[in-house]
Amino acid sequence: MLTPEKIKFLEEKANEIRMSIIEMLIEAGSGHTAGPLGMADIFTLLYFHTLKHDPNKPDWPDRDRLVLSNGHICPVLYASMAHSGYFPLVELKTLRKFGTRLQGHPHREYLSYVETSSGPLGHGLSQAAGMAMADRIDHGIGSQRTIFALLSDGEHDEGITWEAVLFAGKEKLRNLIAIVDRNNIQIDGFTEDVMPLDSLAKKYESFGWHVQEVDGHNFEALDAAINMAHAVYEKPSVIIARTIPGKGVPEFERDFHWHGYDLNAKTAKEDYTKALAELRTLGGKIKSEHQ
Repeated sequence: MLTPEKIKFLEEKANEIRMSIIEMLIEAGSGHTAGPLGMADIFTLLYFHTLKHDPNKPDWPDRDRLVLSNGHICPVLYASMAHSGYFPLVELKTLRKFGTRLQGHPHREYLSYVETSSGPLGHGLSQAAGMAMADRIDHGIGSQRTIFALLSDGEHDEGITWEAVLFAGKEKLRNLIAIVDRNNIQIDGFTEDVMPLDSLAKKYESFGWHVQEVDGHNFEALDAAINMAHAVYEKPSVIIARTIPGKGVPEFERDFHWHGYDLNAKTAKEDYTKALAELRTLGGKIKSEHQ
């Protein structure tokens, strides 16, 4: 259960992670904006409260596994890992640069701390289901490890995602928790215009999953949903987290044009400078020497 003090800590940490995301993108000159900002609260909860992990021992055998399927939102993964101590914060400024460990999509050969290489959408849930099955084979149904799969809503257009949903439901992989970023956008527009997904909850239920829908920016609701998922023993769980793409920067929120980012755009540098000011001042509520 989250205390008020812990919630305040998580809120402040999520804001720091959002600032790091913007700073990384400015330095890189390209990358993805809306998804990383929208998922900052979820990643903050995972890395600073939920996950069983140890940044000082990243290869700890008993750690939970986090599989990021929509690898293009990796700025939020890298920022969360750096803020939790996996590598220095200054390294975040190397995003997408030649020779960096922080590739434009996570790559295990460059950064061994990530569980999988990802990029082609739709493959993450299959990877996570495979890990969950292997863990059950190795340790039985009493294993205390959880495999978390982070998915976008848009990648549910991919058939391989539904093959994994079918497989996990059939095998009753109780050690698998999927979290879907239901932000309703993808690169070409709104999901319900490109390829309607609703009712996503009913689809998962029909495939044998335990389903919850929550506000993806409410730490208490997210924590309660994860605790409930851990308590379900007869099936895999999915948490459909309704998020605001671009969360924290009003000019970016709910606008699919901010799915990706190109510093060569005429107003990009100005837009991102304003975004940093917005985050540093909590929407003008406090003063900052960096405004």
